[in-house]
Amino acid sequence: MAVAEAGTVAGAASGGARPVRFIGPEKDYWRIVVRGAILLMVTLGLYRFWLATDIRRFLWANTEIEGESLEYSGTALELLQGFLFAIALILPIYTVFTITVLDLGAFGNFLSFSAVLLLVFMSQYGIYLARRYRLTRTVFRGLRFHQTGNAVHYSFCAVWWWGWTVLTLGFAYPFTRAALERFKMRNTYYGDLQGRFEGSGWHLFVRGFLMWLLALIPILIMAGSILSLDWSAIGGALRGGGDVAARIERASPGTLTTFGLVIVSFVTALVFAGLFLPAFHAIVMRWWINGIRFGEIAVKSHLRTRDVYFAYLRFIGYFLAFVTVLLIGIFFGLVFVGAFAPDDSILSEFLTVAMMVGAYVVFMLGTITLFNAIVTLSVWRLTAASIELSDTAPIARVKAAGDASSPLGEGIADVLNIGGI
Repeated sequence: MAVAEAGTVAGAASGGARPVRFIGPEKDYWRIVVRGAILLMVTLGLYRFWLATDIRRFLWANTEIEGESLEYSGTALELLQGFLFAIALILPIYTVFTITVLDLGAFGNFLSFSAVLLLVFMSQYGIYLARRYRLTRTVFRGLRFHQTGNAVHYSFCAVWWWGWTVLTLGFAYPFTRAALERFKMRNTYYGDLQGRFEGSGWHLFVRGFLMWLLALIPILIMAGSILSLDWSAIGGALRGGGDVAARIERASPGTLTTFGLVIVSFVTALVFAGLFLPAFHAIVMRWWINGIRFGEIAVKSHLRTRDVYFAYLRFIGYFLAFVTVLLIGIFFGLVFVGAFAPDDSILSEFLTVAMMVGAYVVFMLGTITLFNAIVTLSVWRLTAASIELSDTAPIARVKAAGDASSPLGEGIADVLNIGGI
């Protein structure tokens, strides 16, 4: 959702005479993300601040509204500064987590619960401040967007609503999103033009209910099956000798059948997730865009679900090809280690471990890079092309307002791994 936020919000500040469009060449974006992935490995992750800045500048600058581009004015050094401040702020919380590893009884449990609750609160605090930072670095026609509102107030509201989402197994998600979007948009401005959100939680609930229910059923079956297992009997059977499967079945009849049900449920949940995720992504994106208002300016999206599916299918194709090449590389690497390093030697173990760690890093960075280069860019382009705007005559009377905000929020989001574009 963070992918299209600034572009769509900025889209509200344009006229309806010409469509919003994205003109960025795909090859240039690939060059940015591939180079960024390589530099992330070389710098052990430090380059991510420069990569995020390059991506934002590319997406913003190539998003045109009535022939005029957006501008991103943030810098990598600001992101780095915010990250360092956030580390100093959040480090004590992680220290509490370390303390709770010790057996401190009721006091340790209290510390652990408090630390988890505080991290959840801080994550929402960071999300709100990060959004404020990105908006104040988004400029259109010489005027910046900005965000008011109390981040602490937003965090309390977010913890409350997300708590209900967890308790209702996700069915409160549409109402959570609607409530939080209303909070954010009524505090969002383009110059002195105030925004608002008119999306209905019930509208999203009706469209996503069946998909979420079908995806949830196998998860509940899997969880119930796991909880029904006699783990003490299974552990005792595993410590014996002979036929492990037979011992487990004697110790706890029906266990193997339950294990089979767990596997089937897990695979079914994965299949449903793969089938429904692109559709749900498109539904939520359309719902969110259609709810955005700036004064009398209304934003409408005609984003097609099939286009989002094509983006995900293209990603899957590239991902499978990437994994195939990586597995071939691992195979030849193991052959090389076996040919030039004696078996069971320290050198052989070292090379094998180093190769596995390197393969893991390449896999993670490669997957993220492919997703950014294919899904992120495609959804941004599709979103821009799908936007329809009402008459925007009031834009001519907008006055400059708002100041650039601190990058601390981006730092908190980065430290807690909840950042977005």
